[in-house]
Amino acid sequence: MKQELIRMIDNMKRYNAGVMYNEVFGFDPDTEYDALVIAPGWKPVKIIHDPSYKVTELAVHSYVSGYLVEKDGYKAAWAQISSGACNTLDNMVICADVNFRHLIFAGAVGGLTPDHEIGDLCTPDVCISGVYANHYLNHMLTEFKPFERVYPDIAHMHSVIALADRCGYTMRPAPVFCTDSIALEYSHLDEIRATGASLIEMETSTFYSVAELIGRPAVALLAVSDNSATGVPLLGRSDELAMRYNHTRSEVIPDLIFKICAS
Repeated sequence: MKQELIRMIDNMKRYNAGVMYNEVFGFDPDTEYDALVIAPGWKPVKIIHDPSYKVTELAVHSYVSGYLVEKDGYKAAWAQISSGACNTLDNMVICADVNFRHLIFAGAVGGLTPDHEIGDLCTPDVCISGVYANHYLNHMLTEFKPFERVYPDIAHMHSVIALADRCGYTMRPAPVFCTDSIALEYSHLDEIRATGASLIEMETSTFYSVAELIGRPAVALLAVSDNSATGVPLLGRSDELAMRYNHTRSEVIPDLIFKICAS
């Protein structure tokens, strides 16, 4: 963990008592987890139906919940959080000193170009940050850089793509725009597409910004849920398209999480 993040965590702890990741998510300070999963909105008790996974509820609150997900002897600390960059930032910092080996983001993403089909498995090769929350990681809040580009560890990204391929999954790298507003992104689609992004979601530029400070292998696994270029809506998909999306988020992504744990 980098010194800048240690300083931020120490500042947070000055005003908050207890082990915060245990208080919020129920994660055990004495357990080494094979993965920490950051999942906006995705509760494993809702999306995982395969009985080969064991899901244990650790803590449930109004907007966030913690779960232990186990398979084949591996353990994932699953943090279901609210959507948005600010929630990702806060909860990743709270969980930064959990004892874990792999850091994984699991979530939905929208298509901006016709070549992304519903249910595709994608990962960012660059995140174009249209959010402000990341700048709380800077020394000064005034160090704001609009549309800053945030990159994953490219070598690790390619290793996960190769792992997915060995498992029979096609995982496509693509540029992702990160937005602060789902409702109002539609008023700026031309401007957003002009950045070169072909996918859009809310959190991955923040995920990779914090991941770089944590210093653990990190990857985002994204399931395409809608596409503004082809007219497939976020709400009101056909049953067939909903099945494709649910297959990726309920079967493919959980399987890949535990394949990463075993790697």
